[in-house]
Amino acid sequence: MITVIPDISLVYQMINFLILLFVLNLLLYKPIRKVLLERKAKMQGLENGVEKASADLASQEESYKSGLRQARSEGVKKKEAFEEEGSKQEREIIEQINKKAQANLAQIKQQVADETEQARKALESDVDVFANAIGEKILGRAF
Repeated sequence: MITVIPDISLVYQMINFLILLFVLNLLLYKPIRKVLLERKAKMQGLENGVEKASADLASQEESYKSGLRQARSEGVKKKEAFEEEGSKQEREIIEQINKKAQANLAQIKQQVADETEQARKALESDVDVFANAIGEKILGRAF
């Protein structure tokens, strides 16, 4: 029953409420708040770790790309140097081959000229014999 006049039961109810509040705070609210605070701190730490790892990854990726660009440019420079050296050696080899071919050609021309001269001298000495032989064949009699 509800009465308008306060009696001692109201005081008991208030004391009971305060004791219950103290016990609940001690047994339930403080441990839950402690767990929530620990969880919040752990989550904050994880977020910081994720941000740091993300920043490290970005810097490593940029470093990798930079190294790759540098390696490519060095590779292109080396390739150009090798091509230039190869073309220089090719020109030298072709020049040597041309000189050798010209020397061989001159030697062969001289050899042919010498052999032609020897054949001419040999034929000049035999011209009289050949002329007599041809004359005999044409005329049908000996000279």
